[in-house]
Amino acid sequence: MHARLPRMLKDSAITALVAAALGIFIVGFRTYDVGKGLTFDYQFVDLGIAVVTIFFGRLGLLLAASGLRWPAFLLGTVLGAIGASPLKLPSTFLHWFVVFAGVFIILRTIWPFIDEAAAKSQRSAAGASLKQAGAKWFGAALLLIAVVLPLTPFADQQTMDLAVLILTYVMLGWGLNIVVGLAGLLDLGYVAFYAVGAYSYALLSTQYGLGFWTVLPLAGMMAATFGLVLGFPVLRLRGDYLAIVTMGFGEIIRLVLLNWVDLTNGPAGIGSIPGPTLFGAVFAENAPAGRQTFAEMMGVPFNSNQRLIFLYYIILVLALVTNFFTQRVRRLPVGRAWEALREDETACKALGINPTNTKLTAFAVGAMFAGFAGSFFAAKQRFISPESFTFIESAIILAIVVLGGMGSQIGVVLAAVLLIGMPEWFRDLGAYRMVVFGLAMVLIMVFRPRGLVSHREPSLRLHPVHRRGSA
Repeated sequence: MHARLPRMLKDSAITALVAAALGIFIVGFRTYDVGKGLTFDYQFVDLGIAVVTIFFGRLGLLLAASGLRWPAFLLGTVLGAIGASPLKLPSTFLHWFVVFAGVFIILRTIWPFIDEAAAKSQRSAAGASLKQAGAKWFGAALLLIAVVLPLTPFADQQTMDLAVLILTYVMLGWGLNIVVGLAGLLDLGYVAFYAVGAYSYALLSTQYGLGFWTVLPLAGMMAATFGLVLGFPVLRLRGDYLAIVTMGFGEIIRLVLLNWVDLTNGPAGIGSIPGPTLFGAVFAENAPAGRQTFAEMMGVPFNSNQRLIFLYYIILVLALVTNFFTQRVRRLPVGRAWEALREDETACKALGINPTNTKLTAFAVGAMFAGFAGSFFAAKQRFISPESFTFIESAIILAIVVLGGMGSQIGVVLAAVLLIGMPEWFRDLGAYRMVVFGLAMVLIMVFRPRGLVSHREPSLRLHPVHRRGSA
């Protein structure tokens, strides 16, 4: 320990200095308008406490990683006790920050024992069967919660709007999971297909009067066509080169939408997009001439939440269709070809699998579901512009797939709830909201580096898993 301690202290000091350099403009001071101009409010005490906490937090993590678990556990306990004590720290956030650092170290200390127990359980046939059954029950519970959510007392307008947004990203994550998780093709331009679907519905509905249900399959076909267009130039590319080209393709689509003013109305966007109807009934307080509202058709009072609930069930059905299709196609020859391509493209060729067709089908199918989601997005928002389809959207969708676990369907759901729901749930923290978000991301990647659900049951087994005691 004595030989490694100076190196650990140096590493912790460097980490604290980097945190101080990055945080001085975020936490160190703020600007306020006092009527005659701007003035600074210095918060160097807050920054100092945060930097000291980061120093000891990093030291505790290094001690735990080096096998010195008892010193790390003791350091984590002290930090947690200081944060939970009635000491007068400058803000409530700093109390929670210190507590979080202590709990983080303690979890890192005991996590190897939990990991070893989980690995032993996974190696046994009974443990594998139990884990598979637990995943099915967990998925069924999530589906039940999703179905009954609008019928609960919690289904207010804000909750339903957030639920629709989360389900939209779940569908996008499942679509990208086909390309990245199953086929192993790193796509950083997935938002381009999302934009194609949205603009397809916006243009066809506003200029030609086509309804949502008519345009929905057309939007998917248009996005799949663009997926094939993207697939051809990148057939020979792998890894980082593929990611760079797809990112460029996404930016090309955004710039085309921004500058083709005659078709897309440029940066002004497209407004007055009609929403989806139910048997011709519109979800509005007053219906256009010759139409009726949903409230009139059902004989109930008008409620602004009715439209959100209807949109919620639409995106829920679309997401479930995406999931069902993915689960079924994985067991087909094309799905197995995707997974073979992900593992080793050279071996894939040696087995007689055509990598060209395999890549093109992955791009086309993934793009099709992005087109469906884009069409729904335009119908929900009723206004779209190129600013809705920036690179950050592709990054968020890819983060959902990676944090959820490559190829894991349930993992995508959990990651979407965290990445999309967490910034909304912690909105009351104000400027510290994204700090909490970043800490949560770090926590996930430290404890689950392969994603929230790192294990995925193989699509095909050469030998079935036998339960303990069976022949």
